Amino acid sequence: MGQVLVLGNAGLDLTLQVPRLPEKGETLLGDSANSAPGGKGLNQAVAAARTGAQVVFHTAIGRDSQGAEIGAALAAEGMTELELHQAPYSSDFSLLMVLPDGENSIVSMGSCAAALTEETAEIFSAKANAADVVLLQGNLTQASTLAALATATARGATTLLNPAPLWWDVGPLLPLCDIVVTNRGEAEAITGLSEPTEAAAALCRLGASMAIITLGAGGCLTSDCEGTTRHYPPVRIRAIDTTGCGDTFCGVFAAVLAMGLGQETAINLAQGAAALTAQRRGAFTALPSRDELAVLVARYRSL
Repeated sequence: MGQVLVLGNAGLDLTLQVPRLPEKGETLLGDSANSAPGGKGLNQAVAAARTGAQVVFHTAIGRDSQGAEIGAALAAEGMTELELHQAPYSSDFSLLMVLPDGENSIVSMGSCAAALTEETAEIFSAKANAADVVLLQGNLTQASTLAALATATARGATTLLNPAPLWWDVGPLLPLCDIVVTNRGEAEAITGLSEPTEAAAALCRLGASMAIITLGAGGCLTSDCEGTTRHYPPVRIRAIDTTGCGDTFCGVFAAVLAMGLGQETAINLAQGAAALTAQRRGAFTALPSRDELAVLVARYRSL
């Protein structure tokens, strides 16, 4: 069984329930304010660890009370290796605005994540072996993400990129991606194609060996470099808050791949785990527990 190596951001999430998104120049009242550890890197690493994979997680935090809170939360997750690089900035944070139908919009600050250097990324990925999955997101700089992917590829590891948030050109990195995972909007932003099947195929033409596009209530679809497309139906639920669903999907998917259970099982398990997240509020606070994920894994192992 391989490990999941996650190099990504960690911060605090401030969540507000809002009736709608504010108009330009408008002050809008929200309610049910809540704060918790978060960040795509942190959430995905925690989801992978709770699935039962051995997880190596490196991230950057500030030298402040928020950084100490983040570190304490991560220390409780029992990861194989945890390294917190201290950056000369305030710890990163995100503002999550959640609409009544469970959909969300997010604004993030990422100075600490952006401070992770190319050298740090190369040293991190040099830990990977052929059985491992190296999981990255879009919070680091393009140069550091490229360095991590290139080193992981040279080591023979499986490379998995979830490029959100999109703040630099993803295209040059796709040839280094065994798997790229996006949602519908991100796929359109990268490829210019609004139809998900066409966008998934375009991601592969741009260099990814396999593309997965998550479709929320529509499940997800995959495309590979041979032109094969497949749709995976959703788990039928009543969504309350979709904030952490993508992170749950990516973390569980990477964990199941590293555990050697195959891509199809990984996708089905990841969708089942994301459905659990969608049925409660928050991101980190909505991640499935170890016990919940153990039940899911056991169910699919028995099929």
